[in-house]
Amino acid sequence: MARAEDDFANWLAPHLPMLHRTARAFAAPADQHDLMQELTLALWKARPRFDEANVAGAFAYRVAHNAALTWRRGETRRRLRGVTIEAELLMRDAGTDPREALLERLYAAIRQLEPVERSLILLSLDGVSYAEIAGLHGLTETNVGARLTRIRQRVSKLVEGSGDGV
Repeated sequence: MARAEDDFANWLAPHLPMLHRTARAFAAPADQHDLMQELTLALWKARPRFDEANVAGAFAYRVAHNAALTWRRGETRRRLRGVTIEAELLMRDAGTDPREALLERLYAAIRQLEPVERSLILLSLDGVSYAEIAGLHGLTETNVGARLTRIRQRVSKLVEGSGDGV
């Protein structure tokens, strides 16, 4: 069993930054650790279905984003509780590093998006091509481009609007 765990850990290592970004985009700060565990577990369960002929990154993105979307569907109660906690944390940390505050405002704005929109923008921020995003979500490249344009505009407005004291 230790060999399987080592193999999985080695396979997972290059995907950890993507998992952390996904958890940060889909969960409030208090829930990010829980979501990270869920994403890792989903990849552990899905790993046997991975075909070496496929691209590991695309496989990991698909599994992680589907797991995040599923996790998010059950989070309505936590979202209501998390908005209050998140606002308090942002106000408390207002005097910290401006770059970190801006990054947190960006993730707070991303968390306000619908789950599929969240997945699209996160994949885009990770540098995934429109073709790959389209394949992951069953969309056309044109549709991905149009959605991302609208999503970027919305995120921009949300980030600008939250700078006046959330």
